[in-house]
Amino acid sequence: MSDTPQPLLLSVDRGRCAGAGMCALTAPEVFDQDDEEGLVVLLRPAPGPEHRAAARTAVVLCPAGAITLDTGEGGRLRTEG
Repeated sequence: MSDTPQPLLLSVDRGRCAGAGMCALTAPEVFDQDDEEGLVVLLRPAPGPEHRAAARTAVVLCPAGAITLDTGEGGRLRTEG
């Protein structure tokens, strides 16, 4: 058994994004919003260990379900918007 954490891979669906900004507020190192429409911009698709908890929280808080987190172990997390 390895102590190396499994990678987390994030993806965003800008078509689903409502521009609420919860992701950018919760994990500003991982997400931002564009200046034109306020839609999500993914800054770190594979956040390091220091940003993983905030990234997971952002996925759960997204009211539109626009962020998907893949744990690399076949597990996926996305809220339904």
